[in-house]
Parts: sequence; C-alpha cells; structure tokens
Amino acid sequence: MKCLLVAVNAKYIHSNPAIMSLKAYYDKYSSAQAEVITCEYTINQQMDFIVSDIYEKQPNVVCFSCYIWNVEEIKYIADTLKKVMPKLKIWAGGPEVSYRAEEFLKCNSAFDGIMCGEGEKTFTNLMSALEGKCGLKDIAGICYRAEEIKHNPMSEPMDMNEIPFIYEDLSDFENRIIYYESSRGCPFSCSYCLSSIDKKLRFKDIQNVKKELSFFIDNKVKQIKFIDRTFNAKKNHAMEIWSFIHENDNGITNFHFEVAADLIDDEQLELFKKMRPGLIQLEIGIQSTNAETITEINRTMNLDKVYRVIRVINSYGNIHQHVDLIAGLPYETLEIFKKSFNDVYALKCDQLQLGFLKVLSGSKMYDESNNYEIKYTSTAPYEVLSTKWITYYDVIKLKQIEEMVEIYYNSGQFKKTVELLEIYYDNPFELYEKLGEFYHNKFKQNEKHSRIARYELLLEFAKEEKIPVINSLCECMTYDIYIRENCKKRPEFAIDLNDYKDKLKELYKKYSQSGKNIHIDIFDGKYVLFDYDERGVDGNAKAKICE
Repeated sequence: MKCLLVAVNAKYIHSNPAIMSLKAYYDKYSSAQAEVITCEYTINQQMDFIVSDIYEKQPNVVCFSCYIWNVEEIKYIADTLKKVMPKLKIWAGGPEVSYRAEEFLKCNSAFDGIMCGEGEKTFTNLMSALEGKCGLKDIAGICYRAEEIKHNPMSEPMDMNEIPFIYEDLSDFENRIIYYESSRGCPFSCSYCLSSIDKKLRFKDIQNVKKELSFFIDNKVKQIKFIDRTFNAKKNHAMEIWSFIHENDNGITNFHFEVAADLIDDEQLELFKKMRPGLIQLEIGIQSTNAETITEINRTMNLDKVYRVIRVINSYGNIHQHVDLIAGLPYETLEIFKKSFNDVYALKCDQLQLGFLKVLSGSKMYDESNNYEIKYTSTAPYEVLSTKWITYYDVIKLKQIEEMVEIYYNSGQFKKTVELLEIYYDNPFELYEKLGEFYHNKFKQNEKHSRIARYELLLEFAKEEKIPVINSLCECMTYDIYIRENCKKRPEFAIDLNDYKDKLKELYKKYSQSGKNIHIDIFDGKYVLFDYDERGVDGNAKAKICE
C-alpha cells in the first residue's frame, strides 16, 4: 500500500511540518507495511498539475493537510482525483477540517474520513486499519464514512517527546523557512482562535530542544520560525531557549517567536538587550486596544505593560518587532478601530499587520456570530464582511488602508518620507485613509508598480493634497531610496548632483579606498554616505555624515 501525505502550501518558501511529523512518527513507531511519501505543492501551481502528479504516483491513500488558505484548492484536487481513481482512499486533517469533520464529510463526498486534532498517532493507527490489522471503529481521533458518518472519541494529547525530529536532512530546505515547535497548546481563550481549544499546554524536554536547535545552528540555517502559539507562556522554558540561542549564536541564524508581550519581564528584557542585532524577531498580537472588545473576545492582556515592553525593546534597536491588529471584532466601530490603529501605530514597530477577522468553525466567535450579526464569506478564509458595528463599506475602506500600510509602512522603504507626511495629518489613520482613497480613485484594478513608481505616486499624492514641503519630501524620498539600495538610475525627483561633483569626487576618493559598496549624496547641505556592506536589523545601509 502506498500513501501520500500531501501539503499545498501558500508559497514555495513555506514548508509543512505537519506532514513531515506524521511521516517521522509513522516511520519510527508503525508496524504497518505501507510506503508513506510526503509531497509538497503550492496554491500558485495549476491544480490540474497537482492532480496529474498525484495520479502518476498511483497511491492507494492520499491524506491532505488542510488550512483556510488551501482548503478550496484541496477540495477541487480531491474531487478530481476521486473521479479518475474511484478506489482511492482520501483522508484529510488539519485545523480547517478537525472541528467540523461531520459537516465537511457531508458536503464533500470525495473524502473518506477526517483525522481530528493531533495527527501523528492517529495517522499511524489509521495506516494499520487500512491494512486490515484493526477496524476504523478502534481508532481514536477520526471521523469517517461507514453506513453513516461515524465520529470516534478524540485521542489523548500527545507527549511531545515521543515525536521524532523531522529535519535530519536539510537538503530540501534551502531558501525555505523551517518551522519548529517546542510546545503545543495555548493557555489563553481568545474567542476568534482555534488554539484556545487545546487547553493542555505541553512542552518538549528542554535538552531535546537544545540538541535540535544545535543542529540548525551548526548547519547555519537562515531562519527558524517557532510555531508555539504563545512561546513565552512558561517563563523558564522560554528563558532557557533564548539564553541558549544567545550563547550559541552563529552570526547567521534568525529565530522568530510569537509572544505575549505583557509576560516579558525585566530579566528577559536584559537578555534581549545583549543579543546580536537580527538574532531574534518577535510577533506580538495586540488585536485591539478597546477595553470592551478585549473583554468580549476573552483576551487577557495588560495593555500598559504591552506598550512599555514594546517601547523598551524598540529602544535596543536589535530586534525586529511585528504587531497585529484584527478588524471586525465585537464592539469595534470604524471610529474605535481607528483609535486602535493609531494606538498601535504610535509604538513604531517594524511592521503593523492589519488583519481581518476569520470566523473559524470550532471557535467561540463562530458560535456567537449570529449575536454579533457577523456576515462573512461562505468559503475559506471565512473573512468578515460586516458586523453589528461595521458595514461592508467600512471593510472596503480598511482593505484600502491595509494595502497602503503594506506598501508604505511594512516594506520599510519609505520611512523618512512617511514620517514627514504624518506631520500634515491629524493622525496616521487619516494619512493611510487618504492614500487608500487616492490609489482607489487612480487605479480601478489591483495594479503592480515598481518601487520607484511608488515614490512617484507618493509625490503625486502629496501635490494633490497640497503638502507644502515638496522639496523636502523629494529629499526624503531620495534618502529612502539610497538607504535601501545603491540605485543605478537616479530618480527624476532627486536633486541634480552636477553642482557638487568636485566635492563628491573628493569624498568618494577618501571613503572608497577600502573597496566598499557605497553611495554619497547631499541632503540639506550635508554629505551623507550609505555603506551597503554594513546593514542594520531593518536591512537598511549604515548611513553617516561625511566629515
């Protein structure tokens, strides 16, 4: 018997640790004789190519890893496969199907069953059943078709130390993100999140974690993304890992963590302060700053402490911070969300992710959606369209703002320019709102623009808005361009350097003797050197005034 474990990832750089973990556990513990193969594709590939590729492998069983970003594609793939391979057994697992297994099977006839919850042990037992060594009725954690749809009791939470290390061979992960988990479960009960369902917080033995992290460090892996839902839920566990990667820093590997900022204390901050720039990056979910909303979504958060911790870490200048907001939560009107946006924007983190509520089956938000009058898309990702507090028109406006934040803030390519523009608006939300309206009126469809074109559009916007400092704005844009890259073609809005060529020639002779990749320009009468061989944690060149 041949079984394919199939992932359909959002991007090529992503990997799927779920299917790798299922295979590793099966290989170590199973007495079944099935050949188990992992196959990874992306949603950007033609679905018919994926169907044909699976067909050519002629499996007896296919198991799909399902999430909100790929479930619609997987339903198409499975439906097509069943038509050309009617005897093929098709199973699914993952958060998108685990919490509505019976409903999913009723609506999708191509699937024979669902693995619910953690899959390693369940998959291994399923392979034994499909080989006839036991019955499906004997396996915990599955929902399947018999005379009628059967839903067996859930399996017990796993001991994480039983799960084998899945990255013994790194040859398939060049230029891809590696995901790693040191814990499962979440101590919080946020009503919009499926992680809150798994209340049993479990940790991998810290010595095993250190051994596995050493493997990544020794192999100079570029980035490790921890998928622990709240990495610092247990202080001692987090501190041991943070101390270990600090003490064993190879100067290359970066580690990403999703954390609760208000659980970070002064001891942890002191450790952060000592770390190499770029060693770690933090993702912090704030979601809303409206007290009524925070209470309603069962979120536990000390906002004052969150703000303090983020500002202290920012002051170190060595750690990339990414903060999240969610639009469409209960009790948040457009005006209230505007305040949340401005509150979080004021923290000046490296990125601000403006996301939209997803109403996920199994979550408390799903159960309460009628009370909140939430309208959301019928297919994945089940994204909010309107609520009792915001209209679809508001959502459209927020989508425009989200795009502008992605382009002009999160890219990090317009820092000085945006800081200057902010002065001429009452608050940041208003700036991005006006920018969003400008783009919407100018481009009726989603158009792609080069980086230089984005600057030119920003200049056109400023002129339309009658911003009085156009010359200063042009200087800021020129600065932002050159601090990022040594642009070969000088932008049209930059000042002409012919009047300064003698002085520039002298400065280049002085500073370029070491063979460094540099650019020298003039801003407000001062000569500024950009050194592209030395970059900060934000990726920008080191800039200094020439003496």
